[in-house]
Amino acid sequence: MKKTPFITKQQAEEIAKTYPTPFYLYDEEGIRKNCAAVKEAFSWNPGFVEYFAVKATPNPFLMDIMQDYGFGFDCSSYTELMLAYAVGAEGSKIMFSSNDTPEEDFLLAAKLNAILNLDDFTHIEFVEKILDGKFPETMSLRYNPGGVFQMSNGIMDNPGDSKYGMTKEQLMEGYKILKEKGVKHFGIHAFLASNTVTNEYYPQLAGDLFSLAREIREKLDIHFSFINLSGGVGVDYREEEPCNDIRTIGEGVRKQYEDILVPAGMGDVAIYTEMGRFMLAPYGALITKAIHEKHIYKEYIGVDACAVNLMRPAMYGAYHHITVLGKEEENRDHVYDVVGSLCENNDKFAIDRALPKIDKGDYLFIHDAGAHGHSMGYNYNGKLMCAELLLKEDGSAEEIRRAQTKEDYFATLDQTPYAKALREAGNL
Repeated sequence: MKKTPFITKQQAEEIAKTYPTPFYLYDEEGIRKNCAAVKEAFSWNPGFVEYFAVKATPNPFLMDIMQDYGFGFDCSSYTELMLAYAVGAEGSKIMFSSNDTPEEDFLLAAKLNAILNLDDFTHIEFVEKILDGKFPETMSLRYNPGGVFQMSNGIMDNPGDSKYGMTKEQLMEGYKILKEKGVKHFGIHAFLASNTVTNEYYPQLAGDLFSLAREIREKLDIHFSFINLSGGVGVDYREEEPCNDIRTIGEGVRKQYEDILVPAGMGDVAIYTEMGRFMLAPYGALITKAIHEKHIYKEYIGVDACAVNLMRPAMYGAYHHITVLGKEEENRDHVYDVVGSLCENNDKFAIDRALPKIDKGDYLFIHDAGAHGHSMGYNYNGKLMCAELLLKEDGSAEEIRRAQTKEDYFATLDQTPYAKALREAGNL
């Protein structure tokens, strides 16, 4: 599907007068429309909750938008739990799905009455000790079927090579122990493939989990209150890729639900999802300016952003579409590597990319950066993380996270002998 920026060159220029590039920009109108579509797609299930994956875009302003649609939050760390608390979420609106989890993280999750979704069989004993043997009434376990996950269009991912989840045997024993410990209501959770661009993924995963939950219920006589399909619903990063239709996906899950769970007397089971990428990736962009050009063995365009701001291309070789604002209709008759300034040769937003002629001062709109973008930032080479802005529905831009400053970067050295010299250097 053709990629269209949600701002114009003129808007970018106006915003940059107040907030210099690079910056992240999120489209409130697009986010709200997508939230409404997700809610509608699963409205057939009265207990449905989307637990937004906080790790994708941990910003409280965006999380607040999610709450307007009754969504909760999937947290996997202490600080993510803090964010959920800060926006007013607690109890059943927080799903704590972590792995290799420190004691203090479990303690905070318990204090917030979050739903504990245990990743490993040994965590049952670990949590029992932390909570002095007082398990909550509702608990969830994470399943890993092993092997590879296949669909009609081939192998989607390799759960057997993943560090997450329990074997079926561990799952069965885990539910049995939790029941003996007084847990009354159960959930099951699985994440088997990442960034799928097919409407078949969720329905097939749902069918597998529904059948497994039915079998466990029959053998152990336990009550499943929810089945969590986790994430994995992806976005079309490339224009030529198919685009997921969340309503078609929701309908596919409904059919599996009615075929498998309803006849088994499990028609009260709530469906949960934990989407991050699908919820926000298309509605966030990294806006950066061309500041240099280089002509050697290849043609290079240097921009004022780098992998510190968006590391997916450098880390995964991930593709992000790029639009040169104001030149949307021009021929893509130039081939460039679009690069940042890090002292690493993988600091490239695009390699051999056909684009219109780029001039210094042009604004580049890097698409589908709204999830796993700013959140994966870091400070290599002493580079500073950029601001996050929200494009409001009225067209104005609101700063929802300021850019890092050099004082932020050196803050952890403020009690050392170097602090004074660093302050002096900052004032040169």
